[in-house]
Amino acid sequence: MSIETNLNTSLTPDVCMICGTRNVSNAMQCIECFAPMSIVRDAIAQDRDPKLISVVGESNVGKTVFLGVLLDMLAQRAGDFQAIPKGAYSVDLQQTVISHLAHRMFPPKTPMEANQWYWAYYQVLSRQSEQWVDLVMPDMAGESLAAEVANPETFRVIHNLINKSQGLLMLVDAAMAAQGSTQPDFFAMKMLSYIDSISRTRRDSAVEVPIAIVLCKADHCPECFDDPEAFVEANLNRLWNLCENRFERISYFAASVVGSLGYAYNEAEDYVTPVPLHTALTGILEPFDWILRNLKPEMVA
Repeated sequence: MSIETNLNTSLTPDVCMICGTRNVSNAMQCIECFAPMSIVRDAIAQDRDPKLISVVGESNVGKTVFLGVLLDMLAQRAGDFQAIPKGAYSVDLQQTVISHLAHRMFPPKTPMEANQWYWAYYQVLSRQSEQWVDLVMPDMAGESLAAEVANPETFRVIHNLINKSQGLLMLVDAAMAAQGSTQPDFFAMKMLSYIDSISRTRRDSAVEVPIAIVLCKADHCPECFDDPEAFVEANLNRLWNLCENRFERISYFAASVVGSLGYAYNEAEDYVTPVPLHTALTGILEPFDWILRNLKPEMVA
């Protein structure tokens, strides 16, 4: 059994592909879930439904930075990929992230309000498969994800996004886990339990949607890169046991964006701000590539 794996099979320009709400013909955002209606119109122009990949994780794990850097790498034909953004709105997230990192700053936190989230619609070609895939990837706020997991359907847009995702990248704070904190383990376990519950999978079956467990901030604990699964089993054992028992297609990765950090101290406000001194991108494309290779054949155009 799997999470619902098809978006609307016959798109119309006034119906939101995320929640199915009918909008006025010239709506900019869905009145129900605030997804950009431009995505629907761009998908209609391609005459095929895009596939939804969601990036999930708790607040401050680095979802915005990871997704922004990933999109920028795809746009620069990194690895074996080519990518084309559909619509100017698809470039906003990567521009924000790359601009901030270039000025040695982290981008601002993603607001909880769904109408302020970034969305990206990209057409991606893997030269290994020689197939184009239309992908929609939203940047969801960690606080909103936590609220939805704690009280399902608090954020209907998150429920619909995850329920319709053909693949999931779940980011976990490896640095905190390596220091002995149980917070990353418990949040990831809650997140996967939530995914399991909305998939309505029977107890004797496994959830089939491919999920990449990405150990972020792995530069703080380089052993992650040697064997990510062994690190999860040792430091995030609750998560590892749940993955083994309930999920059919799971793989583990380690990733890092920042090469070194500095800290700026504001004496007047008694506040310390982390400063990314330079970037050193490691392990960003690998989980994305694994997700694409594990999409069901009927999901790939």
